Amino acid sequence: MTSSFAQIRRLLCASVCAFALHVSLAAPVLAQVTVDELAAAQQAVARADQADADQYAPELLASARQALAEAQAAAAVRRERRNAPALAQRASADADLALAKSQEAVALARLQQATTEIAELQRTLGQEQAP
Repeated sequence: MTSSFAQIRRLLCASVCAFALHVSLAAPVLAQVTVDELAAAQQAVARADQADADQYAPELLASARQALAEAQAAAAVRRERRNAPALAQRASADADLALAKSQEAVALARLQQATTEIAELQRTLGQEQAP
């Protein structure tokens, strides 16, 4: 049996409707992923701020803030929206690294302080034991 133009037209219409349905269902999911990743990036930058990353890792924190701003701007523009998740992930990664470097610097400072105190106590004990 040969296909008529009416059958081809129905098939084309069904294909277009299926595609439109797929796109309309996928758009909210993409938007939700973007919102979740932006929120995660904002929280990561806030954690780094609270850990004084400005003092210990200023370049990384500035990079995280810049990437977050770019992600937010991309999320607001429809043509750029697909780039927003990657930018938000980069912001999160930079902020997490800044947080880790800040925590490392604080831990090293505490270690140095404890080492100094131990050396002073040992010196004091050594002077008391010597007649």
